[in-house]
Amino acid sequence: MFLADKASDDGSGIWCSKGTIQRHTELGGTTVKRTMRDFLKEGILVETGTRRRCKNGFTVVYRIDLAQIELLETIAEPDFETGAIVDPVQTGPGTGTTVAGVPGPPRPPNHPKTIHKPPTREYAVAEVEEAEKILTAYPPDRLRGKAACLRWINEALDKGVSPEDMVQAVKAYATESAGFTRSKVCFSDNWFKSGRWRSYVEDIAMNREETKTKEAEMLAGLMNWVTDRHPLCRHITPSQVDALLAAELVTPAQIQAAGLRS
Repeated sequence: MFLADKASDDGSGIWCSKGTIQRHTELGGTTVKRTMRDFLKEGILVETGTRRRCKNGFTVVYRIDLAQIELLETIAEPDFETGAIVDPVQTGPGTGTTVAGVPGPPRPPNHPKTIHKPPTREYAVAEVEEAEKILTAYPPDRLRGKAACLRWINEALDKGVSPEDMVQAVKAYATESAGFTRSKVCFSDNWFKSGRWRSYVEDIAMNREETKTKEAEMLAGLMNWVTDRHPLCRHITPSQVDALLAAELVTPAQIQAAGLRS
């Protein structure tokens, strides 16, 4: 919608840097780049081949392909024929200018069928809820710059960081820094911006792998007990039996032969 606002009526003449898009939409840089790539891949956005100079070098000029927009599923509300109509909307075909061989839209821009409402995206709501949950776990006396914090959190999530790991990282820092004086703590905006959560997430991942390794070693030992019908089999718990079967380390017949189940 931001790109459409910057475009002419025929979809042409879009020149704004990704930094500008990021600043006005309050989206992360990774999200903006990914979305632009998706638009280009889907043919909704087209590079015109023209570049405009700016202070940072140049900006690529884009065009919205209105023909591709027309192919999208409509989300407009149904028309209701009620009351008198003043200055009725024209339903005839559009006669806009042709840019790069692409004619104007088949309907005027003010036709009801071309008035779209932003779609409700469940995944966007989920992302907001996850970011809010992560920020809520931060010590409340050190919260600062909520909007900036949420932006940095969403960038981390866009890069594939697990929301659960982020929550654990925040809680680990809160526990570690409990009792610190105000001059020694890190406020939330700086903590997320500087990526201080990374070391905690790495430790969480390392501990997870160590736990998996220990569990695998334990199951391997239990498997040997079962296959050998060792007397120590009587110490194997029902949950451990289920884990052995789920990992397909032993068969139900071996479990039964070891006297663990009838």
